[in-house]
Formats: sequence, structure tokens, C-alpha cells
Amino acid sequence: MCGIVGYIGKADAASVLINGLRRLEYRGYDSAGLAVLDDGQIVVAKAPGKVAKLNDRAHADWTPERFRRVTTGIAHTRWATHGPPTEVNAHPHLDQAGDIALVHNGIIENYRAVRARLESKGHHFYSETDTEVLAHLIGDCNKGDLFQAVCDALHQVEGTFGIAVLSAHEPDKIITARRGSPIVIGIGEGETIIASDASAILAHTQRVIYLDDNDIAVIKADSVDIRDLNNIPVTREIAELGFDAAAAEKGGFDHFMLKEIHEQPDSLGNAIRGRIDHNLGSSVLAGMGTSPRELAEISRVVLLGCGTSLHAGLVGEYAFEDLADIHAEVQQAAEFRYRNPILGNRDLVVAISQSGETADTLAAVREANQKGAFVMSLCNVVGSTIARETGRGVYLHAGPEISVASTKAFTCQVAVLLMMALKLGRGRRYSREDGIKLAREIESIPELVAKVILQNDRIAKIAADYTQNEHAFFIGRGPMYPVALEGALKLKEISYVHAEGYHAAELKHGPIALLEQGTPVIAIACDVPGKDKTLGNIEECRARGARILGIVTEGDHETAECMDDFITIPRCHPLVATIPAVVALQLFAYHVARLRGCEIDQPRNLAKSVTVE
Repeated sequence: MCGIVGYIGKADAASVLINGLRRLEYRGYDSAGLAVLDDGQIVVAKAPGKVAKLNDRAHADWTPERFRRVTTGIAHTRWATHGPPTEVNAHPHLDQAGDIALVHNGIIENYRAVRARLESKGHHFYSETDTEVLAHLIGDCNKGDLFQAVCDALHQVEGTFGIAVLSAHEPDKIITARRGSPIVIGIGEGETIIASDASAILAHTQRVIYLDDNDIAVIKADSVDIRDLNNIPVTREIAELGFDAAAAEKGGFDHFMLKEIHEQPDSLGNAIRGRIDHNLGSSVLAGMGTSPRELAEISRVVLLGCGTSLHAGLVGEYAFEDLADIHAEVQQAAEFRYRNPILGNRDLVVAISQSGETADTLAAVREANQKGAFVMSLCNVVGSTIARETGRGVYLHAGPEISVASTKAFTCQVAVLLMMALKLGRGRRYSREDGIKLAREIESIPELVAKVILQNDRIAKIAADYTQNEHAFFIGRGPMYPVALEGALKLKEISYVHAEGYHAAELKHGPIALLEQGTPVIAIACDVPGKDKTLGNIEECRARGARILGIVTEGDHETAECMDDFITIPRCHPLVATIPAVVALQLFAYHVARLRGCEIDQPRNLAKSVTVE
């Protein structure tokens, strides 16, 4: 959730680190700091708030000469877990002697016991963080060999970590290690970069190494030596990132979220291209690594995810049952391993995660593997931990998603799930003719989404009438129920409006008591089974003074007349329609937040990749 950058090479390290933090700011951003090696000493700058404040602080406190001469350092953006976002709690943290600096993502679960032990030995702590305890522990273990000190310290801690460590006494290296929190190493020409996310590396190199859990690496300007925590050498392959720095820029849009909404025709095209078999009316998903016989033997599909990925899984549940005639269920990944799930070797478990690093989903993957299920993943980030640990699955190819609120990753997740369901369906009861029709509709999704995006200005005008409301309800039926959940999540994430998504039939089982004159109810009333019942629920809301914004199928004038405001989507298969419907709600949420003056790309209290439980 937080961001790590480390640099050792020949450039102005402080500027490299600050620029890297700017690219990671969407992951954690309530405080920031950096530590550099200068003339045999560790020099630290910290500031609460945005990276811009850290930049101002460093330039105010440090001379231009220092910026020019330092070539080694580590930096961090923090999303607070232990202690509020203050300067003293910001990373980097130092050991007792002030000779070792540490930045850390994750949580040290036994830090209180370690802290008490160190305090009994005379250590004094200044922050409320678990990270400072780890810094002191490394210093306490240090007998002149930083690598061994880090190994010894990590053997004593419980929890998760992605770390970078700097020592004034060993200025030619940075030590980095991971367990449950991602670390990627960029290999440049005479320089090496460490980061928790590849976006911080893009400006320097395309060649990267992804560390596995319990890897520890000695990083020098011209070498990387990777070992395990028992000091045994391990080999990790060098990979290519596959996208450039321009993909992580706003490109003329006011916000990354708006840019990423507008990128969806292209991202969906990339997710679908080459994966449709028109002859068989099926899909080609080589990453699944399954034969038709293996697919036919699957008895159940279990979809795992958190947040937006969970909502994508709910659409997938409808698709697998409707198209493949196979029992499907969605489980919240954070709860999965704690409820002792019943799994067998004929169960297909699909882990859905944009980042491929979501801690709860990764833990669920490991539990599913332990129980002998057939496990695969849907991830956007190539080389991510979940993708590597499942060993099979489908990449989204959505490109970098910088805004905290997911847009293009969600629609690509749904598109890929539709293709997976089509593939399973064609191996079971779904006919070739029906498969060909649906395959054509899936291939047309980018065009359908482009038509919705053309309504951007009209949606902005509609949104202007909803900016004063502090509560909103979203309702839908069938596959539009998860669309309602996702629409509500987008509105609450970025506009801070209290929004709830409900199955349309559930509204009168309690929540309707909250309706007042003018309360917005956003009804997804497209041409899907149960639409007439949804229209009845809409009338119930209107009778209580609610204002209705409808998502309706193009040309359905009768339904549109039931609404106070409406946004149209093109006519298409009910499962396919979930994607343009979601895009309409993304634009609505964006414009409500914009008109309310909210910080859209970096909403308060949220971070992009949830790598702690």
C-alpha cells in the first residue's frame, strides 16, 4: 500500500528518489521521506502530506551541492498503519546509532514484543511505528556485516515486509528483501533501482527482476546478488516490463481516472484481441493451460477477490452459470482461508487481483493450493506474486492503472471472465451457433464502451444535479446487481458520498426506510431478465420522493420515461451490457467528485494495492 524507491548509481539520487515517489504516490500518500548517503553519513528528510512537501523540505534543508553529489539513497511514501501520519512516524527510520536507515512496507506483527526486548537493552524509540522497531533490531544484530544483520533480524520477526536498508558503513550497497510485500529491481546501465511498483522504474529501464517471498538481495550499482534468508544463492530471471513511462502520465487529461476511463476502448481491445475463435464460437486463453478434457471435468468455479475485483467476480458468477451450466460462487478473499473452505481437485479457483499483490487474495491462493484445487489467476501486472504463484491464468493487458479507483482493470476483468465462461460453456452445453454470436458481441465491447464515453459531456451535466446529495442508492437485478455494487463503490471512493448498492428486490426489505424527498436512486434498468420488476421497484422509490437516474438500453423510450434522468447504453447481450453500464457509472461518479472538488486520483484514506491484511 505504501511506496518504496531505492537507488544506487551515478545520477542525482535525491532527485531520482523524489521523482520515483511521485510515480508511487497513488499507493500511499499521507507522509513521505528519503535518506541519502553523503560523506559517510545518513541524511534524512521527511514531511507529512504529499511528496511535493517532501521535495520542498529537501530543497530547503539541503544544498544544491548535496543534491549533485549523492548517488545512493532510499525513499518511501507512507499509508499509515501504526501511528498517525506525522513527520516522526514517516519513513525512513534509523537504528539506535543512526547509522542504518530502513524503509518498510507491510506489518511486523510481533513488534511490541521485539520493542520491549530492545528497550530492556537500552534502546529508545521516537515513533509509534513497527518499522522503527525493525530498524533498531537490524542495528542490534549488526556485527559489521549489514547483509547478515538483516537476515538475522528478519528471522526474528513475524508478519509481512518489503524493505530497503542503507548503512553509512557500507556505502556501496543497499539491502532489500520481501515477504508478502512486492519488491522489483530495475537493472540499468551503471545504476540499479529498487521499487515496490514498476512504475517508479519506467523512466530508467525496462529490465527488471521480481523478488519472491523470503528473497534478500545485495544491490550495487552494477550487480544484484539474490539469496534466501539462510544465505543460499537463488536465481531469478530478468523480465521486460512491456510498457513505457508515457503510459503512466496523464496525457492531457485533468485526472488519471478520466484518462483511464477514456482508455477503456483500447484496454478492452488489448484484453480481447487474439482471444476469440470465431470458427468454434469459443475463446483462446492459452494462459489457462488446460485441455478441453480438464475443463469438462471441472465441477465448480470459485471466484476470489476484494473490492472491485470481488464485484467483477460476481459478474463472472452469472456468466459461468448461464453459459457453462456449472455451479459458481464468489467468496471474499479475506474471509476465504479463515472459514476452512471445502475444496476438491475438480474445483477451479480463480483469483482476481488488478495488482496481483493483494495480501488477502494471495493468502486465499495459498489456501486453495494447499487444499488441492485447480488454481489460476486474473491479474493485470505481469510478474506479480499472485500470477507467479498460481502459475496459470490470464493477464488483462489493461496497461498501468494509476488512479486509486479502478476503472479499466475492472472492465477488462469482466471481459476476460466472459471469455473464460464462454470457453467452459463450449466444452459443455453452449452451442457453436450461440458461441459465435456471443463471441462477436464480446469482440464488439470496445465499440460499445466508446459509444458510452461519447456521452461524457451529457453525463457531466446530469452529475451537476447530484452534487449536493450526501446519500445515494444503486439498484439492479441479475448481472446488473454487481454493476450496482460497483457503481456505489466508485461514488463513495472518490466523492465521499455515502452510497450503497442493493439488489433491487432488497430495497424494500429495509433500506427504503432511508429514502427522503430528493434522495438519488441510480437504477440499472437495461434490457435484462427482471427489468419489469426493477421498474416496479423504481415506482416504489418515486412514490417516496426519490430522484431516479436510470441506466437504460438505447431506444427503450418507455423505460427512459420512468426516470428523472437517464444515460443510455447500446443494446447488447445482458452479460456484455455490464461493461458499458459500469463505464456510464464511472463517468457519473467522476463528474460528481470533480464538481464537489474532491481529490479524485488519491482519495483520502485509500491506497491502490492493499498489501496488508
